[in-house]
Amino acid sequence: MNITERGLACPINYEDGWAVHYLTETDLYKFNMGLVMFLKHPDLWGTYIFKNRTTDVKFNKGILAEINRQIDHLCTLRFTETELDYIKSISYLGGAHPEYVEFLRLWHPIREYVKTDVDDNGVLSIEVNGPMFMAMQFEIYLLEIVSQAYYTITGNVLDSEAAGIIKASDKFAKFKNGDYTFNFAEFGARRRATAKLQDAVVEMALDSGHCVGTSNVYLAMKYGVTPIGTYAHEFVQMYQGLPGVQLAYTNKLALKEWFEVFNGDNGTALTDTLTTDLFLMDFDKVQANMYTGVRHDSGDPFEWGEKILAHYKKLGIDPKTKLLLFSDSLNFDKAQAIYDYFKDRCKVSFGIGTFISNDTDRKPLNIVVKLQYVNGKPVAKISDEPGKTLCQDTAYQAHLKEAILYRLKEGR
Repeated sequence: MNITERGLACPINYEDGWAVHYLTETDLYKFNMGLVMFLKHPDLWGTYIFKNRTTDVKFNKGILAEINRQIDHLCTLRFTETELDYIKSISYLGGAHPEYVEFLRLWHPIREYVKTDVDDNGVLSIEVNGPMFMAMQFEIYLLEIVSQAYYTITGNVLDSEAAGIIKASDKFAKFKNGDYTFNFAEFGARRRATAKLQDAVVEMALDSGHCVGTSNVYLAMKYGVTPIGTYAHEFVQMYQGLPGVQLAYTNKLALKEWFEVFNGDNGTALTDTLTTDLFLMDFDKVQANMYTGVRHDSGDPFEWGEKILAHYKKLGIDPKTKLLLFSDSLNFDKAQAIYDYFKDRCKVSFGIGTFISNDTDRKPLNIVVKLQYVNGKPVAKISDEPGKTLCQDTAYQAHLKEAILYRLKEGR
């Protein structure tokens, strides 16, 4: 695939070893959520916490030093005119809100917001504190940095990249011979092994003829394809920190303000921040018509899909006009099974990350950076899968669960 003229203005020399070269090397939804926060809630203060779910992996002072070196470099970056022009070209984002583009022209990652450490047991801690619409941008960059630093310090990164390319080639060949028939978006920035590997496998994915785009804004710009993304769990969690908002109604407020900012260009709604059952209580006919579809990120995908299709039918909406986007720890075989099950009943697509951008000769890290406090108040995600819940305040977590259960029981 030919690199666009736009992409040629932002070349990358991957041999320099940096994990992040451009501030557009992040997921699209960071810009979408950032716009709403910028317009609606610029006064909020956010605290984001890193967690390594790969419990058998230990970090050391050498890896920490490389992480800090990479963060220092990240905080020297600024958006280029080419990147700003690209954000302007996205109609619902910079096109409709040029003031946001001008803010991004001034914004840059601020090093003082980030604190890092590693303890004697090899547990890496990273905490980000700052105005939420600025601090939230660190998440994807930090995940990219930690992963690449770990692979670089603890092994032969060139061997891992070569193994990733070989595996990807074998996978994408199955699209060309007809073994796989579904379409997907590449969602691998947050879990990529290295920047170089993600670039290479995205180009291969696009060549398969079944990749509809990527969440990585830089790579979407480089290859002239659609940037994919709407919002993440942190967006709904944010409303738990607002004064006077009832906890079990935060989905309702999040959907309302998203509509107000994007004026109908609503994208794909994420259902499981406070359980899908609670989400559907607020996903009324107006909202369901405005969103192109919904995204699955926890729990059994088949049960979830049946529940969503039944909800559309109850609202009098033809499910065949709506998209079910699956994005929970997928590989291609699992995606094909889901596609075969739902393909004749609705539109189906997939967001696939780790299996594309971090399937190498080494076990991928399972790492996250999650919003934990807003204005000093705890917030949490209560997903459809208990293992994905992350909250530092167990008392608050229990209270939030009670609020959800109470509203579900009341049915209003």
